[in-house]
Amino acid sequence: MVPKLDFDLISVDDHIIEPPKVWTDRLPAKYQDAGPRVITKDDGSEAWEFEGEQIATMGLNAVAGKEFKDFAMDPTSYADMIEGCYNPVQRARDLLQDGVRGSLCFPTFPRFAGQRFTTAKDKTLADLCVKAYNDWMLEEWCASVPGLYIPMMIGQLWDPKLMAEEIRRCAARGVRAVSFPESMTPFDQPSFHTNHWDPVWEAAVETDIAICIHIGTSGRTHLPSPDAPYSVAVALGPVNAQITFMDLLLSGIPERFPKIKIALSEGGIGWVPFALERIDRTWERHRYWAKMGDTPPSDLFRRNFWVCFIDEYAGLAARDAIGVDRIMWECDYPHADTPWPDSQKEVHKMLADLPADEVAAMTHGNAEKLFRWDARPDVEAILGVGASA
Repeated sequence: MVPKLDFDLISVDDHIIEPPKVWTDRLPAKYQDAGPRVITKDDGSEAWEFEGEQIATMGLNAVAGKEFKDFAMDPTSYADMIEGCYNPVQRARDLLQDGVRGSLCFPTFPRFAGQRFTTAKDKTLADLCVKAYNDWMLEEWCASVPGLYIPMMIGQLWDPKLMAEEIRRCAARGVRAVSFPESMTPFDQPSFHTNHWDPVWEAAVETDIAICIHIGTSGRTHLPSPDAPYSVAVALGPVNAQITFMDLLLSGIPERFPKIKIALSEGGIGWVPFALERIDRTWERHRYWAKMGDTPPSDLFRRNFWVCFIDEYAGLAARDAIGVDRIMWECDYPHADTPWPDSQKEVHKMLADLPADEVAAMTHGNAEKLFRWDARPDVEAILGVGASA
């Protein structure tokens, strides 16, 4: 049955748990042993192995379908997850039943921005792994349910020119977004305040694809003390987005590339109005000696940036100060913050009393414009013919 739904939803932040054969099916034979593959450990749990090293994370926080009391950071095997975590067709059924008809997915094993391969010993292998993932994303994950998954790629973060070539290659095949870390300095790479990454920004602007920056992709977490539990870092997650926000707005990148499109993922929105006030005040008082440029940062934000929310009443109350056209919705399937399978109910709580045009913009319209996405999945074919949506 096709469910009757109140809200038309596109999620701009979901997560793939890659199936075991993403790389073993695509890497040359000489790299099979060193490339990413799933192994079974002595205790029966599963793990990824890459360049001879076991990777601790199997299914990072893939807890959709579990009760809160059963949440944990790392499911230890595919059997410990619901099938929608790694099967795109089953995920389509899960999402469409909940009224989510568009989904932008970040990777897991490569880490959310592909930074896993930045530290690889063999950069030829790393390059092949990046390209294999991007081809798999287009040819298998997205192609399995046409119209549902918005294609997002990763890049060769150790080589901006190589990454620019990959952006152009993938954009020609339909990619709409590229994931990029919050900061590259933790990986011993130049910062946003250099021209080092200009080939990447140039390629993104040329191909009109969005740069998506997810919290945590710098590898930095914010703990006020060494003995603070990791739950403190989880609660402080939006701090990452604010740091990236300030860093990019004062980096000179939006001025050099006025058509660049940057989306901050899973960082929330409620902090944005104060951040805009603060950064404009900084610009007004320090722009001359710091050579910040002639455009107020708040204007750059409203031209070049987007932010997203899951369930955030305070942020929505401040939507006019943020800009309704800058706000998008995220489901975060299958992570701990996801409202699935109750997305419709949760969105109704937040948006039911807001103007219809604003609801349409924030739930799907802004995402359609940013990612140039007018495709729609065949809901009846996937869920079966029934009541009209």
